[in-house]
Amino acid sequence: MRPRSARSSAASPRSFLADPPALLRALDRVESEESLAGFLRRAWPAVEPGTAYVHGWHIDAIAAHLEAITAGQITRLLINVPPGLSKSLCVGVFWPAWEWGPKNRPDLRTLAVSHRQALAIRDNLRTRRLITSEWYRALWGDRVSLMRDQNRKQRFETKAAGFREALAAGAITGARGDRVILDDPLSAEDANSERIRETVNRWFLEAVPTRLNDPARSAIVVIMQRLHERDLSGTILAKGLGYEHLCLPMEFEPARRCITGIGFADPRLQEGELLFPERFPREVVERDKAVMGAYASAGQFQQRPAPREGGLFKRHWFDVVRALPAGCRMVRAWDLAASLPRPGRAPAYTAGVKLARAPDGHFYVADVRRDRLSPGGVVRLILATAAEDGPDCRIALPQDPGQAGKAQAEDLIRRLAGYDARATPESGDKLTRAAPVSAQGEAGNLHLLEGPWNEAFLDEIASFPNGAFLDQVDALSRAFLTLREPRYGMLGVL
Repeated sequence: MRPRSARSSAASPRSFLADPPALLRALDRVESEESLAGFLRRAWPAVEPGTAYVHGWHIDAIAAHLEAITAGQITRLLINVPPGLSKSLCVGVFWPAWEWGPKNRPDLRTLAVSHRQALAIRDNLRTRRLITSEWYRALWGDRVSLMRDQNRKQRFETKAAGFREALAAGAITGARGDRVILDDPLSAEDANSERIRETVNRWFLEAVPTRLNDPARSAIVVIMQRLHERDLSGTILAKGLGYEHLCLPMEFEPARRCITGIGFADPRLQEGELLFPERFPREVVERDKAVMGAYASAGQFQQRPAPREGGLFKRHWFDVVRALPAGCRMVRAWDLAASLPRPGRAPAYTAGVKLARAPDGHFYVADVRRDRLSPGGVVRLILATAAEDGPDCRIALPQDPGQAGKAQAEDLIRRLAGYDARATPESGDKLTRAAPVSAQGEAGNLHLLEGPWNEAFLDEIASFPNGAFLDQVDALSRAFLTLREPRYGMLGVL
């Protein structure tokens, strides 16, 4: 039998029934302290009072991985999900508030980063609105109290010395946290800029790891949609940095089913099964895909920064043949680079694509040479390949802008005496140059000669223009345009 004091101090079921608000608060507290997903469901009206909460199993998946961080099971997490799935609210707003209140850790310090500080501040204000709400204070006000003199929209602090600070990507120097949240560190517009991508990647690799309070136990969470093969997610995955990877495409692809180290597995079974049909039903997904186009929907919806079947080029356009027809005219076009790979660095390739045109107007990719070489190695590769191809195969070289590019081209042509070798400057962007040969592929006029290089060639061409490397496509475009040149006395302009 319990002591009288304990019985009298405990709230009885009868007292809860007499005070419905007290019962609701008790239920809120129990469900919130039990799980992050439960807290999100209960706390939603305090953050989004004008929007009804719609639950999806993806919220449970995200919450479970964040709970694993709170429990100390993992310290690195990469989440790739489509836009519109409340990722910023779940990771950047509800999780910090949950750790402070329901988990009684108001001392935790969070650095919240986005590609624009305005977006980071937006979620700072949402978090502050939640923890200062009447609902939150009634349940955890004894645990979480803000410092009045440290309560700004960019940074606010608890009396337990915890804080949440909003920062822009690249501006983390000087700050330290127990949690570093990178929510969309790269914008869709900036993803196509190699300079900006590499700046963000370098900042992430060199600066972010040093901003943790405890190198062994503090956590980094990156949450974003895929925008490019070399975006921040691509860098994390390519370098094998030890991140738990939660990847949830809008439409299920069985071959890419996500299974993580905490025991999660994507529950979908059917090809094309939707991620969040309650909010994104089939007609909405198809409508948005039509507007976004193949490249954007592959990255942002499917978390593949290039369409599975190809973008400007489709894999199924290319049938493989065992021999070339008689009477073909040949050109070998080159895309040049001159650098060797180093640890942590994957430079571009030098690529030489040999393209043949048959008398019936069909084109055949007859051979591809591709390697990472020193400047001297590039010259030796070009000369050796020319000797193998023979003098009947014309050679098309790029001429980089400026005097150095002109001198390099002239030197190569001198070395190729006895061959029909010409160098011309690039004209137009990569997409524009590739469009004519893409049209031939779509028309069924482009084929591959069987060879060990086929798969690497198809992998690159199917990911163009969002792939990590573009050298084979550039060489193919140059070869095709060369075969069209009337001054080569070949077949005239198509």
